[in-house]
Amino acid sequence: MTIQADQETIIVEAFINGQNVKSLSQVAKENPTNPTEIVGYFPVTTKEQAVEAIEAAAGAFKTWKHTSIDERIMMMRKAIEKIRAAENEIVHLLSREHGKPLYDAHGEIYVSLMWMEFACNEAKSALQEEIKEHENGKTILSYDPIGVVAAISPWNYPIALSTIKIAPALLAGNTIVLKPSPYAPLAAAKVAEIIASEFPAGVINVVHGDADVGVELTSNPLVTKIAFTGGTATAKHIIKAASETIKDMTLELGGNDAAIFLESFDVHDERAMRRIVISNFLTAGQICMIAKRVYVHRSIYDEFVEKYIEAANRWIRIGDPFDSNTTVGPVNNLKQKNYVLGLVEDAQKRGAKIIPLGQILDQKLFEQGYYLQPTLVLGCDVHDPIVVEEQFGPTVPILPFDDEEQVIHLHNESVYGLTSSVWGKEEDAISVARQLEAGTTMINTAAVQGLDVRFPFGGVKQSGIGREYGVEGIRTYTEKHVINVPKTLDLPYIPE
Repeated sequence: MTIQADQETIIVEAFINGQNVKSLSQVAKENPTNPTEIVGYFPVTTKEQAVEAIEAAAGAFKTWKHTSIDERIMMMRKAIEKIRAAENEIVHLLSREHGKPLYDAHGEIYVSLMWMEFACNEAKSALQEEIKEHENGKTILSYDPIGVVAAISPWNYPIALSTIKIAPALLAGNTIVLKPSPYAPLAAAKVAEIIASEFPAGVINVVHGDADVGVELTSNPLVTKIAFTGGTATAKHIIKAASETIKDMTLELGGNDAAIFLESFDVHDERAMRRIVISNFLTAGQICMIAKRVYVHRSIYDEFVEKYIEAANRWIRIGDPFDSNTTVGPVNNLKQKNYVLGLVEDAQKRGAKIIPLGQILDQKLFEQGYYLQPTLVLGCDVHDPIVVEEQFGPTVPILPFDDEEQVIHLHNESVYGLTSSVWGKEEDAISVARQLEAGTTMINTAAVQGLDVRFPFGGVKQSGIGREYGVEGIRTYTEKHVINVPKTLDLPYIPE
């Protein structure tokens, strides 16, 4: 699947039924730090090859579904150890193709392995059939595999958001066809290759390519479940494509996540200020669950902004991802850079004040790559595009509010509802959190700093359908099968 071409460039091929499959054309993947450098090449998988991958998965499912849970766990644990042994190689590749600083890339591997290990530890009990004796007889509830899973992963956390699907799908007895994002296909393919080496042919397949491949994955009748992480607009096309065959879906979509700072928040808490800065600018702001709009009680607003700028200027150092001093790397691709720039320029035209944050470590490097200096946006209206749209980049608006009722309304009027955070005295923060429309609300922290893979994660409203992580994230790859054995076969209300 992934072939070392030389010391600098790798070539990725589609991986179907245990074999590398050549494609007629390849696409270059540039380094966002230096777009003239080619990190590797990935294929344009054809629609016919996508069909071949789906059919391979469907064929493998016939025998794979009968393997014991102990066998599945054993294979996954071996894959985990192989990923751990290759971590430095994977991190190096991820940083080059994505732009993540090394610490951030290591963090992605850390989260991925933490989830995979949790899934291995919990799979046996989560998938164990339940037998209940009761006054009406006996009921058996089993968790059966669904079949072929089409997994479509995004570019911002390509490894974590691929393994979040691969591990539970396979442990539950399904087979899978993975399509990584063309903006970050290489490291995800490398990890999939490692996992596939421990499983039978056809259980894991990897395809790349354009929209027609995505349409095939989401419409083919042999695919019984879709697991997608990405934008809400793309999800709407997926739902339409899948409607003809009524597929099971887990969709983790966009979020315009709010951070709410109550009057009881201590603006002099330097560690808390550092946490919110990281929650805004980790991975250059390209995280679905990052804090993208900040609401601060008017009584502490001015001092909050002052302390926030101080904390941001201490933590943000924009530079080479391989420089240990760097905390923020480039944006992943030119399209995203231009989109974020457009939002900031629009806010400025509307009268907002734009404050650059942090230190640029290498001006020449900054100018050659897809870099954006992190910015703070002040004085914008609550309904400006930079507030109501998901920026997915290194900029954040901070707005004042006057009372809890107002800020709860501002939070809940969004069409999104992935995560949120409330900061202040714990009792006050929990009281507000209970009134927010979100899949997850964190108290006095936000984003990945508050993530716990032991509990379900997902969004409400247009932020998604279903949940990942936790025991629910394993069972979402199963069909609940109820077997009823009634004690009395005749019903008392039906006449003889």
